[in-house]
Formats: sequence, C-alpha cells, structure tokens
Amino acid sequence: MRYRRFGNTDLVASEIGFGVWTVTAGWWGDYTDEDAVALLREALDLGVTFFDTADTYGAGRGETVLAKALAGEPRDRVVISTKFGYDFYTHTERRGQQERPQDWSPRFVRFALEQSLRRLNTDYIDLYQLHNARFDAIDRDDLFEQLESFKVAGKIRHYGVALGPAIGWLDEGIAAMTRRKITSLQIIYNLLEQDPGRRFFPTARDRAVGIMVRVPHSSGLLEGKYTEGTRFAQGDHRRHRPREWLTRGLKKLERLAFLTEGRGRTIGQAALKFILAQPSVTTVLPNIYHSDQLREFAAASDLPDLTGEDLARIQELYEHDFYLDGTAAASGTSAASG
Repeated sequence: MRYRRFGNTDLVASEIGFGVWTVTAGWWGDYTDEDAVALLREALDLGVTFFDTADTYGAGRGETVLAKALAGEPRDRVVISTKFGYDFYTHTERRGQQERPQDWSPRFVRFALEQSLRRLNTDYIDLYQLHNARFDAIDRDDLFEQLESFKVAGKIRHYGVALGPAIGWLDEGIAAMTRRKITSLQIIYNLLEQDPGRRFFPTARDRAVGIMVRVPHSSGLLEGKYTEGTRFAQGDHRRHRPREWLTRGLKKLERLAFLTEGRGRTIGQAALKFILAQPSVTTVLPNIYHSDQLREFAAASDLPDLTGEDLARIQELYEHDFYLDGTAAASGTSAASG
C-alpha cells in the first residue's frame, strides 16, 4: 500500500481508503455489525489506514461500527474522517434516498461533533467534513469560525467539504477551495464520469487541497461483474436506475478492455489507477462489499501506474463518448478497437 498527504498538511492517508457507508448505510445490502467489523479489520491488515464515514450513515451506525473495528488500535495508526450537517436527530424519518434537512448553525455543529466523538470513542477527529455542502454552508463565516475553534481545542485536526449528493456542485467546490481553508474536497470522479470532477484538479493543486474520490467504479459498472442480465436486489439503490445506464455502461466497458488485456490487473484495479494518476488525489474510496473485492482493490495501489499512452487513449474515448454514436476519431481509432 502506498500513502499520500492531503495537500501540504501532516495528514497522510492510504491511497485506497475504506468508505464505511457501503456496509452501514443499508443502500448496498444488509451487513451485520460483525460482518462490517471483519471487513474493516481486514482492511487494516492490508495497509488501509484511511476510513471515511458520516454521522448520518445508519443514523450513527457508521461511526459506532468503525469504533468497534478500531478498538485497541493505536490512535495515530489510523485516520478517521467523518461528516456532519444533516439533522437526523430531529428528522428521524426518511423516505428512500430523500435528503434530510441540514443545519449549519454553530450550536448544532457543536452538538453533532460531540455526538460523533462519543460514537467514535475518540478524543479527536482527523478530518471533519461538511456533508453535501451547498452555498448556504460555504457562505457561513460563523460555521468556519466554529471549525477553526474546534482545531484550536484539539477536537479536530483538519476540516474539508464533501460535495453531493449528485455528481455536480462545481461552483460550490471551487468556492470552498478558494474562499475557505479546507484540507480536503470529496468528489465523484471515475473513468466513465469525469465531469465536473476533472475541473477541480487545477484549483486543488493551486490551493494545496487534497482530493478524496468516491464512486470510483461508477456505482459498480467498472468492477467488471455486471452483464445484460444483472438484476439488483430490492434494497439496492442501483435498482432504481434506468436500464440504459447498465446497457450503455457495458458498451463503454468494452472499449476499455485495453487496460486489462495482458496487463495483470482487473478493470476494477485499472479504474483506481486512473484516478490515482491525478497528483491532486490523496485517497480513493471504492465501495467494498466483501473480502475478495477488498483484497483486489487494496492491491491496486502497488500495481504499475497507467502509462501516458493509456491516459491519452482514455481521454480520446471519453471526449467521443466512447464512440457509442458510431463515429470514430480522426486518428483512425475505430469503435471496435477503441
């Protein structure tokens, strides 16, 4: 496992991190606490040191399960990242993926931090992130003054912004990096969904902000396990996507076969190496469902990097929508060979 810093800070993360939401939020299947803890412990054994959760995952479960997994570990061995902003304490009911109301008032944020510290069973949080922040949060001076006071008090080491819930929020991300002293920005970025993610990298480099990437496998498409016959379980959020998302995604995947043929890596590993080719990226958070997949993804860090030729070919494909419109690039690359 390789490790990178967030910008020019002292915060170091494993290139492959563990997003705890997969095993605690209930959107990717049901996991017992024991199942989740076992996966998290195995990740530690494989060199994963960065764990990202949120207070709202499972209404606190994402934090309590992580605390169980890390019990007995030296505190400075791991980096704990969690998020705040959703008031699930007052608004306990939630329908499907509908967002709960957010509260960015200093009073609520102080309360949320103390609850997270208690659930995580720790004296401090390494990285405290605004969860799916819009301009109403980024514009609040009192919020960022509060975060600075948490740093002075030793309750958090750094703070950042997680964008979402959809793939956009370009203006908010740029504003957060240029107007606030954030350490990290969490975004969606992958082989199939490069925009607007790639537009954050120049600013992140200039402002020494470490990028954290989630959904690196485009909700599973880039794991190489789906077929035309794939059906998702009742509780799986991908079940609600239009069928075209799967069929078009599989066609794009065919165009990326050059990343794996004779290369000694899976498409899932290639997808991670594509993201790690960006120097501004500090860590990647694949969705981890089981032990075999965890080992596959953790091993990606030590594999050879993608070549400049690989990256150029990927960009050509992406700019032409993987030639799904039937056209070919001027270079002569065909839809069949590209």
